[in-house]
Amino acid sequence: MKNIVLFGPPGSGKGTQAEVLKEKYNLVHISTGDVFRYNIKNKTDLGKLAKSYMDKGDLVPDEVTINMLKAEVEKNKDVNGFIFDGFPRTESQAKALDLFLTEKKMPINGMVALEVAEDLLIKRLLNRGKTSGRTDDQDESKIRNRFNEYETKTAILKHYYENQDKYYGVDGVGSIGEITERLSVVFDKL
Repeated sequence: MKNIVLFGPPGSGKGTQAEVLKEKYNLVHISTGDVFRYNIKNKTDLGKLAKSYMDKGDLVPDEVTINMLKAEVEKNKDVNGFIFDGFPRTESQAKALDLFLTEKKMPINGMVALEVAEDLLIKRLLNRGKTSGRTDDQDESKIRNRFNEYETKTAILKHYYENQDKYYGVDGVGSIGEITERLSVVFDKL
């Protein structure tokens, strides 16, 4: 079983790469962003709550996210593994994920991080916002707030996984194919 945390700041290409890699390695892609957007679109209670945080560029609270993730894993029994995209985002989420997956005898093999400069990411997100309909991609101040959240709360996960010898940084600039090749070199080792 291969369980990978695909990591990187907003706009780094995690979702795009996860779609390619899930097919290549026959893994289930769990994107908290996709799950949140589904719930928002369908106006569920979870969706309304998640939207109130996302519209400000803030992270959704751990408890909501963790319980949602557990339900997604439980729905997908007897699989080759998972690509976690957008989760964990905090050290407490990483610890909760480790505990949950260890109990299921399917630990995280590694965190693979897409590394991209912030200026390029802002351009990518503003461009994506023109077609995605995502309000958090259309306002540079909200985008910068997301980067601040990422730097103060999420980037610390690099150290969490480095301390377990499970962190792998990958250059996230180039064509989709070039980035997929770089990621595949790491995935093949895990």
